[in-house]
Amino acid sequence: MVGNNNKRFGGDVGELLASHGISPTQQRRQIARIMFARPQHLSAEQILERVNTKDQQVSKATVYNTLGLFICKGLIREVVVDPSKIFYDSNTRPHHHYFNLSTGMLSDIDDEQITLSQLPAAPDGTELEGIDIIVRLRNKP
Repeated sequence: MVGNNNKRFGGDVGELLASHGISPTQQRRQIARIMFARPQHLSAEQILERVNTKDQQVSKATVYNTLGLFICKGLIREVVVDPSKIFYDSNTRPHHHYFNLSTGMLSDIDDEQITLSQLPAAPDGTELEGIDIIVRLRNKP
């Protein structure tokens, strides 16, 4: 089940990918091992740094294409903090985020910690898919 992250962390990534209709290539497995090692928020650059070793080199395009595939298959979420700052979130359960402008770190806020009293009606021909709230913080001087 995609929403149950506990089954994903520490499990066999090849089986996880195959169960979501993704061919488990070596590069996809390596990226999945990094993403699903624990609940975390990583940028594509951070993943690229971790996946590339002296024994293995993965292109930036492969990392971005694989992340896009994982998003399409519901394995991860894309969190756009601003147009120049995108994180990939291994936690697909409904939740929100704190973004610390001082440190550049993204962290989870449980969905239950935020209450919305009213939402606007969706425009004709559309339906609500989800709500993502990013609370921006700055360290005190």
